Amino acid sequence: MPVKADIIINNARVFTSDKSNPQAEAVAIQGKHIIFAGTNEGVKEFQDQSTRVIDGKGCTVTPGFIDSHFHLLWGSIWMGSAQLYEAKTMDDVREVLRTFAEQNKTSAWVDGRGIRYGIIPSRKELDEIVSDRPVYINAYDGHTSWANTKALEMAGILQPGKEAPGVGVIVRDENGIATGELRETAMGLVSDLIPETSDVRKRELLKMSIKKINATGVTSVHNMNGDIKELMVFAALEDAGEMTLRVYTPYHIKPETSEANLQEAVEMAQIQGDFARGGAVKFFMDGVWESYTALNIAPYADNPEAKPDGIFSAEHFTRMAAASDKLGLQIFVHCCGDGAVRRTLDGYESIQKLNGKRDSRHRVEHIEVIHPDDLPRFKELDVIASMQTSHAPFSISEGDVWPARVGEERWKKSFAWRDIKNAGAHLTLGSDWTVAPFDPMINIHVALNRELWSPDDPDQRLTLEECILGYTRDAAYAEFKENEKGQIKENYLADLVLFSHDLFAIPQEDILTAKAVMTIVDGKIVFEA
Repeated sequence: MPVKADIIINNARVFTSDKSNPQAEAVAIQGKHIIFAGTNEGVKEFQDQSTRVIDGKGCTVTPGFIDSHFHLLWGSIWMGSAQLYEAKTMDDVREVLRTFAEQNKTSAWVDGRGIRYGIIPSRKELDEIVSDRPVYINAYDGHTSWANTKALEMAGILQPGKEAPGVGVIVRDENGIATGELRETAMGLVSDLIPETSDVRKRELLKMSIKKINATGVTSVHNMNGDIKELMVFAALEDAGEMTLRVYTPYHIKPETSEANLQEAVEMAQIQGDFARGGAVKFFMDGVWESYTALNIAPYADNPEAKPDGIFSAEHFTRMAAASDKLGLQIFVHCCGDGAVRRTLDGYESIQKLNGKRDSRHRVEHIEVIHPDDLPRFKELDVIASMQTSHAPFSISEGDVWPARVGEERWKKSFAWRDIKNAGAHLTLGSDWTVAPFDPMINIHVALNRELWSPDDPDQRLTLEECILGYTRDAAYAEFKENEKGQIKENYLADLVLFSHDLFAIPQEDILTAKAVMTIVDGKIVFEA
């Protein structure tokens, strides 16, 4: 006698991400697992009077989406700041900041998140908006900030004399006075002065964010920054039965991190909950192209004098990565420039010689530019390419500074999703929220429809099937969970999403018309439109 299902979705176009059974009409769920994926007729034997039956109406059902590059706690806390993601002019910034300041009169700081490059000229414009309180504005990519005069004075960096640690830059005028622009580690000189969000408020913002994330069909994320304290925030939410998003959190290795500090990553790897777990480490090899901190092989096209060294030297990275690998930890490395990608691949190759080859599934994150010589190395070294399609300027007419920084010679190997996949790499997809929106449909839209910047550029677009696999089965593989989730398959976790349309029937240029209408996590409906 077959076990009876709690939930059945029938009459659907079920894209299972399962090679052995790629398409189905119906899926049955009992408890937190999938018990059937097959025909409308076949699913009937799992139904009784207590089963909730959902008519899919011919719309697509997929495994729950796994976002492979995310900043969950950072992003949730930033939801409590002034939101500048949609600002296009200083007038927009003025309106958002003044409204925020008025609504948060008891807040000691006015802080904003998500600003694009090229909007804020200097601290003086921020002074005109708010002068009686310190103002701190962080760029959408988290690598550059702008502060008003009061904030710079509080940090003791307005006048010449004090410089930033490491690769940071305090941009100064011809007299040595800080202009208000802070790059990389210079940001911490000001941001560290902002009072930390209380634990109660963190939890409140986190739950609010997770609810919105689930509503787009995302059921798991690979969190790209962290320590044991951050992981325990997620674990506490899981213990309270309030977690509806699976979170894989690495330990952030900084240049000052010692090998002894890696024991914290080992402790995090012992935490293996259904929703919160550790087991990895994260490095930043470079910054970003926009702030001239990406590590490149050839000089910047629009500023040949900019020659960033990278955050880790080749020797330093190889030493710390080898120590991490020896402890059995997976490694993620932020690499925007082709020089950073090469340095990281060189390090992975050295690790294999030092420690021996194992199923490590080490990863390179972003890969905004890659040198052609490094394309085959992903397959040769079994390294995963983790990429975020919304990072690519959709067209050359958008006015984004990115194409000018890189220059036309490198456009052919910029955001080279197709070339990397064709080279045999495991390609996993994500958003890098808050750098880009977490809604997978926005990121899939860019992957399907990105315009050529030049007629001579290769077409780097992906297919819809490749996008869904990159967000499901391939993303599960990228976190060693391919035997538990990422597919609609018997005995797999019941993490699924039902869409408003048959994704394969609508023109790809109209993909944004489709939305998640139901999200199921661990066999429970966590969002229903």
